[in-house]
Amino acid sequence: MEAPVGHDLNADQIAYWNGPGGQRWADRQQSQDIVLAPVADLLIDRARPAAGERIVDVGCGSGAVSVALAQKVGPGGHVLGIDISGPMLARARQVAPSGLPVEFVLADATVYPFVPASLDLLVSRFGVMFFAEPVRSFANLRRGLKPSGRLAFACWREPRENPFFMAPLQAVYKHVPKLPQVGPEEPGPFAFASEARVQRILGEAGFTGIAMEPCNLSLDVAVGRGLDAAVQGALEIGPAARALAEQPPEVVASATNSIREALTPFLSGQSVPLPAAIWIVTARAG
Repeated sequence: MEAPVGHDLNADQIAYWNGPGGQRWADRQQSQDIVLAPVADLLIDRARPAAGERIVDVGCGSGAVSVALAQKVGPGGHVLGIDISGPMLARARQVAPSGLPVEFVLADATVYPFVPASLDLLVSRFGVMFFAEPVRSFANLRRGLKPSGRLAFACWREPRENPFFMAPLQAVYKHVPKLPQVGPEEPGPFAFASEARVQRILGEAGFTGIAMEPCNLSLDVAVGRGLDAAVQGALEIGPAARALAEQPPEVVASATNSIREALTPFLSGQSVPLPAAIWIVTARAG
């Protein structure tokens, strides 16, 4: 599948999201949109998209937030969903309702030639923590914003505050070596967990009025389908799945039992709600 031209230091991320990893996320689009709907709702509420606005959804994935934004801006507006993952964008184009003012582009936001001062709003749900040089990336994005433009994105807080990630992963670590340690300045899900780091990055990229709102959510990893569905989701995508990659069947079977044990205390009817801790970050272009 075609991969985007990107910043050299983002090559590893581009390779991952255009390989089997990106395809697994695309395949789970419907379930993941349900799991992450509380995040999308909160983000869109804080972003305040208005009729007629021009918006970019950074790291748009399979397009759920882009579609929701397009419904807000109406026919007089426009939403551009940008992502490095060909498989996820293919899914976005497949599921987006026809007639909405939304388009999707396979590109790296670090180097994409946005029309200067043309955008009202930048939005991202978990799409900006993977930049290798985040100051450069955000500076490029900011150049696309009007002087009155604004930014709103969601990112994860510390791992210890996120059983959503860590409950399945800690269960898997009883059976396999830990994943390579990711440094605090390296791309990854928790790269923006530090409030001080986010403030510094956005400030150096030229943003002002930076605010970070801590939000605590409960995300149903079973999507209302019971414990089996929750366990299966942990085995298909996310850090627990990565830790189990290429392990022999007997190890996967043992780890699966441990995941089930770890998630059982959270079971409520057919739901398995796990605590999730995020930042909603907002800022202005000028």
